[in-house]
Amino acid sequence: MNQTIETILNHKSVRSFKNIRLTESQIEQLVEASQAASTASYQQNYSIIGINDPIIKRKIAKCAGNQPFIEESGHLFIFCADLYRNKLMSEELNIDIEKTIQGVDATIVGAVDTSLAAQNMVIAAESMDLGVCYIGGVRDGIIEISELLELPNYVYPVFGLVVGYPSEENDKKPRIPFEGIYHENKYNLDKMHIIKQYNKDTNTYYSVRSGKSSDRSWAKTAISSLNRLPRTFIKDFLNKRGLSKH
Repeated sequence: MNQTIETILNHKSVRSFKNIRLTESQIEQLVEASQAASTASYQQNYSIIGINDPIIKRKIAKCAGNQPFIEESGHLFIFCADLYRNKLMSEELNIDIEKTIQGVDATIVGAVDTSLAAQNMVIAAESMDLGVCYIGGVRDGIIEISELLELPNYVYPVFGLVVGYPSEENDKKPRIPFEGIYHENKYNLDKMHIIKQYNKDTNTYYSVRSGKSSDRSWAKTAISSLNRLPRTFIKDFLNKRGLSKH
């Protein structure tokens, strides 16, 4: 196993950081690592907004679920799907792509490009002994955060990413076993016994993990999240920004 794979397999989310800011050099390296990710048809449908203003950072943290570690991290990146650039360049080239950009596939492509770029940053950051945590809660405050960051139409925040020096780390969370994730040639419906055993294993993990034990499991955590955060306002928000109309 090489060092890159070891870094990837040792990933864990960090929610406790030392009060050390990232340097400009570190920020530049992380963004350049993001830019090296694959992108659909060379479109590069994302923008990354770094937040170093403590007031803006505090407001985003409040909108994203009042999570204090967002403020405490070394740096906050907001990853946005960005079709605005392509819209402007299409006008320069006198090519009408309005209908394409308004389609749901363009929204998906933007989210995919953004996610690929962000995961590159995660791997780069962890290779530098930095800790990271995705902030999906940015979508809870997507309207307020978009206004705060002055995002134009055809741009929307997909998630945030905090990066910094860990002061405390949780144990690595167990993932669904290889056999439960990987299918060959077709989708295999006969895998629920693997998932049910994995759910029991995660209950054990949560009951004994260092830092904070609890009576949880993968299913309780995942399903309660889906139930608690339906975010039914997202489609209307995207439509108003010229996206996902058809």
